[in-house]
Amino acid sequence: MSAQNIALIIGVLLILIFSSYFIGIYNKLVMLKNNVEKAFMNIDVILMQRAAEIPELVKIASKFMEHETTLLTKLTNLRTDFLNAKSINDKVENSMEFSSAMKSLFAVSENYPALLSNNNFLELQKRVSQMEDKIADRREFFNDSVNLYNIGIQEFPAVLFSKILGYKSKSLFIVSPEDKAYNGVQL
Repeated sequence: MSAQNIALIIGVLLILIFSSYFIGIYNKLVMLKNNVEKAFMNIDVILMQRAAEIPELVKIASKFMEHETTLLTKLTNLRTDFLNAKSINDKVENSMEFSSAMKSLFAVSENYPALLSNNNFLELQKRVSQMEDKIADRREFFNDSVNLYNIGIQEFPAVLFSKILGYKSKSLFIVSPEDKAYNGVQL
């Protein structure tokens, strides 16, 4: 074998090694992005169920809570905003506002004994609370996925590919300080 053939073989091998390396980086970025989307879809199912409960909850509560129209209107508007949200970040932000508004509704409901004795309201409140627990469980997996994704798109040399592909950092599903301080619904 001549020196020229050996140089050609080494050149081809180097090209294959670098190509494999960059294909691996690309595949890792795609996997991380898809994991974030899958993790959010697991939360989105429950968020949709929670949003579906709101019209019934507002209908029952409005019969008893005549002076709380601002809160009930806010819940209805947040539900509409959630259903119209296009991006994961918009849905996450809306969901955090929605959780806060739900906690306010349940806290205010304590001022209405007739409402608290209504079986339909109590059953809806129980279902919404169960959904909140499920959301909290899935939020942890989502945040882990987002964290891995954000790290993945910022590491070198993956950062070069992520810029070319238009990958941007995603928001974590954060619990607000008010939600952390909340001690549950007192019946």
